[in-house]
Amino acid sequence: MHESSSVAELANRLRGELDRYSPGGKLPSSRALVDRFRVSPVTVSRALGQLAAEGLVVTRPGAGVFRAEPQTAAAPAGDTSWQEVSLSADTATELVPRAVDASGVLATLAAPPPGVIEFNGGYLHPSLQPERAMAAALARAGRRPGAWGRPPMDGLPELREWFARGIGGAITAAEVLITAGGQSALTTALRALAPPGTPVLVESPTYPGMLAIARAAGLRPVPVPVDVDGVRPQLLAAAFKATGARVFVCQPLFQNPTGAVLSAARRPEVLRIAREAGAFVVEDDFVRRLVHEDAGPLPRPLQSEDPDGVVVHVCSLTKATSPSFRVSALAARGPVLERLRAIQIVDHFFVPRPLQEAALELVGSPAWPRHLRQVAGELKDRRDAMAAALRLRLPELGLPHVPAGGYLLWLRLPDGTNEADLVGAALRAGVAVAPGRPYFAAEPTAAYLRLSFASVAGATEITEGVRRLRAACDEVWGSSGRGAG
Repeated sequence: MHESSSVAELANRLRGELDRYSPGGKLPSSRALVDRFRVSPVTVSRALGQLAAEGLVVTRPGAGVFRAEPQTAAAPAGDTSWQEVSLSADTATELVPRAVDASGVLATLAAPPPGVIEFNGGYLHPSLQPERAMAAALARAGRRPGAWGRPPMDGLPELREWFARGIGGAITAAEVLITAGGQSALTTALRALAPPGTPVLVESPTYPGMLAIARAAGLRPVPVPVDVDGVRPQLLAAAFKATGARVFVCQPLFQNPTGAVLSAARRPEVLRIAREAGAFVVEDDFVRRLVHEDAGPLPRPLQSEDPDGVVVHVCSLTKATSPSFRVSALAARGPVLERLRAIQIVDHFFVPRPLQEAALELVGSPAWPRHLRQVAGELKDRRDAMAAALRLRLPELGLPHVPAGGYLLWLRLPDGTNEADLVGAALRAGVAVAPGRPYFAAEPTAAYLRLSFASVAGATEITEGVRRLRAACDEVWGSSGRGAG
């Protein structure tokens, strides 16, 4: 059993036994708990820490762990209704009111309840994460001279050089900034490129976290449809002309959620259209390192084909490692780089040096290419298992494209299906799925589901998850099991 699930299980068992002890009573020692439950000392320590965080036990160094005393009644809550007026007063003068909505992001960040299969996740399952390699890299990094000192504001030169080589083209280390994850880099880019109240062109459908960033900054996302070959150039040109936008955000490689790859024919068209509009292209290259084993050669980043500074490039190590390994890069050429650097420094100062040093240790170790090869094979197997299970058990769902990279499948629901009803029924059946609505900046073209095959334990869990989804569809569609359309 994985460490995190062992911790949760032990915490639940200890929580259920607390009534055996009077308030202030001492619990068994950690060694006794290790022997009784046959778990590691680390598991015991983390489980007790979880109970302490919940206020159920108190840890006294050198004495042991005790059941917490009953808490006294909390003081009456104050009146916070004044905040409704204060927080909304400035929207009357804003051209595009700021809207901070994290619901679309939380759908992929929040862990599902115990026993629920996670088809809505956005990160690798713990069994796919290079935990040992990351731990070893962090340990080596911590021993480097100066590892705990202040890093250069733009990031460690060696790490910037590594990212620059990965981007290719004429990009140099001097044109790369180290940032704390892709979400942070996208936030910096939009703040630098688009003033509040202006439009920003986005793919449709697209990543909800990017829509949330734009709206929180007071920008107006304008959708541009994509198909299996990526964004449609004619519609992109029309959108620039109609809106006067100066920014287009796209994911040219294994787009989220469709899995589309911007075709070779469209790549130069997108750059030409943006250049003629005097606009920037923000390239979110978020899953380049999650290519599948059967994929052919990958297209280079758009920025490697852009000598004129049209593209602002974002890439990250997070998707290929762990949600907590938040090291990414923001690359740009020309005067815009100084604006990006200034916003990055003001907002975040710098990425902690030990994490940057650990990233250097990780990507420079023999474990890194081995990890990428292993993940490439595992993702292909899981993708194939999910696609096969869906075709067998849920042929009513449209699966127009099976990508050769990334971690998700984009499914069209039968006409008339209520996404919210199906998502709720799926959760009751024991599988968490992501509805399609949050991926659209405007009205959706149809009802969709996004399913992740990377955040589950393996093919067996995928098969069971699809079986549970079939039961949920039967509940929503009726006992016949046929789609509403």
